Amino acid sequence: MRQGPDLDRERSLVLAQRSFELMRDYCTCANPRAYAVWYLYVAGTQPLMNDAIKRLTTQNGVLTSADIDQLHDAYIDGRRIAAEVDRMNSSLIAEVEGIMEIIEVSIRSTAQYGESLQAFSHDIANTATSRTRLREIVTTIIANTRDVTANNRTLEARMRESRSEIEQLRETLEAARLESLTDALTGLGNRKSFEEALHRTVNVPPAPGGTGKPTSLIVLDIDYFKRFNDLYGHLTGDQVLRLVAIVMREHVVQAGATLARFGGEEFGIVLPETDLEEARAVAERVRTSVTSRELVKRSTGESLGKVTVSLGIATQHGDDNAVSLLERADACLFAAKRAGRDRTLDETEVMAMRDVA
Repeated sequence: MRQGPDLDRERSLVLAQRSFELMRDYCTCANPRAYAVWYLYVAGTQPLMNDAIKRLTTQNGVLTSADIDQLHDAYIDGRRIAAEVDRMNSSLIAEVEGIMEIIEVSIRSTAQYGESLQAFSHDIANTATSRTRLREIVTTIIANTRDVTANNRTLEARMRESRSEIEQLRETLEAARLESLTDALTGLGNRKSFEEALHRTVNVPPAPGGTGKPTSLIVLDIDYFKRFNDLYGHLTGDQVLRLVAIVMREHVVQAGATLARFGGEEFGIVLPETDLEEARAVAERVRTSVTSRELVKRSTGESLGKVTVSLGIATQHGDDNAVSLLERADACLFAAKRAGRDRTLDETEVMAMRDVA
């Protein structure tokens, strides 16, 4: 009966074979990310991811490249980052415990030194104390003082070392935190970053001395992206996503703005203290700049024409929360799509269109 490494190898090969079959039947792409997602699906180690895959395949029949990216980011990369953060936290706790132990030793040493000095003071106060005894007391005090000084130097050196260690751990934790909020493909914020920024900006009262302007939200979607992906391949599709991210960085200069890719080809821009007119100007700069760029396939130099985007804009009202603001911006985006794409529509324009209809 086989067991140990041979059995593990056989099981892994069975899982791999089943993963390839599912990837072939239910996936529009075949890349390492897709394999990792399907392998974990077959292994059954990520039940929440399995539920998400079942829901997506039931709705759409297949997993798109965008679906794979989102699943990988949420359930595989996210798990790795969480493990790294846990490891750093454990190291930080161990470092602090070490410092506390050293401090306790130092406190005990200092207390003992104080008790010795007190006892010696009683001996010195005794007029009957001999010169020989005084010499012994002074010698002992000098020796004890040297011991305490040495302990303090050791403590100081250890504290400096620990300070350096803790600073490195802090930097590592901050890097892990930023990575958990970053979309790996575009370098923009991911969905988690977008949602946190939106909630934070909408729910926090305006700062004293601010402009008093509301928060505005721009949502952006690449027109006909799936068709473009299917025609030219996912690598070229990734190039388009990066292009849009570059343009957003170039034209969004407001302090405190959050730029994010929160879906496959969906992007968001959170603009604190920005009214509707200013937000519309930003959106139009992004749209016209994307449209003015000619896309070239890197591998062949072939011109792929132009890419267009549709944008929707909503501005915070007094009773808004993050969900209601996003819903209105999404409604404007869908209206822009229905109106012919490659355009920006804000909520006042959409309302006027409804009134006319």
